Amino acid sequence: MDLVAASRAFVSVGEHGSFTVGAAAAGMSQPVASRRVAALEEHVGERLFERTARRAVLTPFGRDLLPSARALVRAADVLLHEAETARRRPWRIAVPAVCGTVALARLVADARALGIALDLRAAPPAERRDLVRTRQVRAAVLAVPSDEAVWSVPLGVATAADPGVRRFWLESLRVGRTAPGPARRLWIQPEDDVPHVRDPLVRLRDAAGLRPAQFVAATDLTDAVADVLYGDDLLLCSPGQAAELGLHWRPTGEPTPARGFALHAADGGDPAGTVSRLGRALARCLGAAEEGTPVGDTGTSANGTDGERKAGACAPTH
Repeated sequence: MDLVAASRAFVSVGEHGSFTVGAAAAGMSQPVASRRVAALEEHVGERLFERTARRAVLTPFGRDLLPSARALVRAADVLLHEAETARRRPWRIAVPAVCGTVALARLVADARALGIALDLRAAPPAERRDLVRTRQVRAAVLAVPSDEAVWSVPLGVATAADPGVRRFWLESLRVGRTAPGPARRLWIQPEDDVPHVRDPLVRLRDAAGLRPAQFVAATDLTDAVADVLYGDDLLLCSPGQAAELGLHWRPTGEPTPARGFALHAADGGDPAGTVSRLGRALARCLGAAEEGTPVGDTGTSANGTDGERKAGACAPTH
C-alpha cells in the first residue's frame, strides 16, 4: 500500500465530507479514493468513515487519526518540493580552460536536453583539483595519466603557416651553435604543464639535442599564441584547439603524450551516474571520442604523405 497516497485520499475526503468531492479535490477519481481509504482502514485496523448515501462522516478513530495524516501529507509534499528544487539546481562542474566557448555552450545545451542545468567553471589543472577538493564544485574534469583516463585527446603541434607535411618532427627544431637568429620554440600551455605530459616532452627534448629554452611553459595562452602567430614558434595543442585558434595542426613524428581526463566528484563520491548521463557531451567538449578514443584531424595534407619529411623544416636532422 502507498501510505502517502492513501493518507492524501483520507485527508481530502475527511476535509470535504464526501468521497466524490474529496476525490476531485485530490485529483483522483472517486473509485480510486474509495479503494485507497479502504486500504488504509485495513492497514490501521479500524474504520475511518461512517458512509451514508450522501456523506462520509469521520468516525471517532478517524478524527483522532486525521491530524497525523495531514502532517504526513504535508511532509511528503515538502519532500517532493525539495527534490524538485535539488533536481533543478545547476551542477557546478570544473572543466579545462582550453575548452572553447562553442564547445562549452554545446555542453550546456546537451545537458539541458538531458534535463540537467550546468554551471561551468573553466580553470587550469591545479585549480580544478583544488576546487573539487574544497567542494566548491560538485565535480571536476581532472588531468590524469593515460592509464587513469576516461577520455583521451591527442596532442600535436600547431603553426601559423602550413608546414606542408602530415607529420612534424620535433628533432627538426635542433639548430647549430652558429645558426643565425633565435631557435624556434615549442610553447606548452598551462593545461599541459602537468608531469605526465611535460616530463616525457622534456626527455624527448634532451634526447633530440634541443636547447632547454626551446620548450617553454606558457603562463598565459594568449601570449603563447601571439608568439606563434607573430613568429615561427609552435604550440602544443589538440586538433580542435588549433582549429579554433586558426592554426595548422600536425601530429608529431615522435611519440607525444596525450591529454587524459577523468571526472572526479567532491568528497570522493562515485561520478559514474554523472558520466553515464553526460559522458558523450563531455567527450565532445574535450575533443575526445565517446569511449575515450582520440578524435580529430589526423594531419592529412594535400602536400604530402606520412612518409614525406622536409629537410631542415619537419624532418629529423642528423
